[in-house]
Amino acid sequence: MSDRLLVFLRAPRVGQVKTRLARDVGAPRALTLYRDLVERVLGSLAAIRNVQLCFTPDDAAPEVSPWLRPGWTAAPQGDGDLGLRLIHALGRAFDEGAQRVVVIGTDAPEIGSSDIADAFAVLEATDGVIGPAPDGGYWLIGLNRSVPAIFTDIPWGGPGVLAATEAAGVAAGLRIRRLRWLADIDTGADLEAWHQRTDPRPRA
Repeated sequence: MSDRLLVFLRAPRVGQVKTRLARDVGAPRALTLYRDLVERVLGSLAAIRNVQLCFTPDDAAPEVSPWLRPGWTAAPQGDGDLGLRLIHALGRAFDEGAQRVVVIGTDAPEIGSSDIADAFAVLEATDGVIGPAPDGGYWLIGLNRSVPAIFTDIPWGGPGVLAATEAAGVAAGLRIRRLRWLADIDTGADLEAWHQRTDPRPRA
């Protein structure tokens, strides 16, 4: 199939997921919330067939396999920083015959199947697509060919990820279009803001 969606995720292990959120709500609660986020995002993608769950660490296949749906696959992200792991995953997808590859994480609970369809539609007319996040990062990136430079020397984890990525794309001669803004859930404040957007009723 010419389109492939890669979902980057971590093994659901206490103390190893949502570490910033854990500082606000505790590691056990952060793990529960992480599982909820993963299941919410993957549930919204259930109708998409050519999906690969790209997991870390590399021994996490048994923990990730329950999240697989019919037609989906799973593969390890490999070693290195996020940039190297993205380069590896996209390169593998293109080597296996994909013509358009979109990557998302599981931190933005409002991702829907229409967002993925929009991303692939954009890639039919331009080189790249990115979904900006208010924290200065992005919740989606897609390309129609392997471009390692767009993931190299990026200040991962900081507020300059989006700007640095778009600048790298321009330097590489890419035409990149943006999708809508979506917020990640990384902190207790992010979680509360999401609750207010989706269910503004007071909670105990």
